[in-house]
Amino acid sequence: MATLTDLTSGGTILPITRWGTPVMHAKTRPVTEYGDELHRLIRDMFATMRAADGVGLAATQVGIDLSVFVYDCPDDDHQRQVGVFCNPEVTLPEGKDRVLETEEEGCLSLPGAYVELARPDQATCHGQDAFGQDQELVGTGLLSRCLQHETDHLFGTVFGDRLSGRLRKKLYRRHEELSDEYPADWPVSPRQDS
Repeated sequence: MATLTDLTSGGTILPITRWGTPVMHAKTRPVTEYGDELHRLIRDMFATMRAADGVGLAATQVGIDLSVFVYDCPDDDHQRQVGVFCNPEVTLPEGKDRVLETEEEGCLSLPGAYVELARPDQATCHGQDAFGQDQELVGTGLLSRCLQHETDHLFGTVFGDRLSGRLRKKLYRRHEELSDEYPADWPVSPRQDS
């Protein structure tokens, strides 16, 4: 029987789907089968995320409308967290427990561009693991941002949707400045430094 560690290696690097592609802006289908097909996708997603130097990757970002994301991301204590969420739901603190952190955020599907976005500094993610077992993870720091960002993808939301018009224009302008560095099949073909 495969383990999570088995699923984090041996995959094939896939091209990353860009913002504007319909799959990036639609709600995904729930994961209902936890077998070889899903596990092959997860291996490929880990390979793709690592090739792109990302900390998280949703299935929509490799063109698949399935509710699954992978992550390899440090938390607020700099502890590396690695895993898979299927059918995730994120719960955020409310009232006096809600503390916003404004940090630069980017997306592998709009490569090279970053802009500041305020998000809650803690997020609790519920869902299933790669084998269909229920799980919960409390994320802090960058991991909190990652859990929110990747879950958003599975509901058809890109982080640009959470920005003001002014910041969204700044983000797109930055992406345009760097777009020649990222081949259409990136990260299958590496970034071309200009």
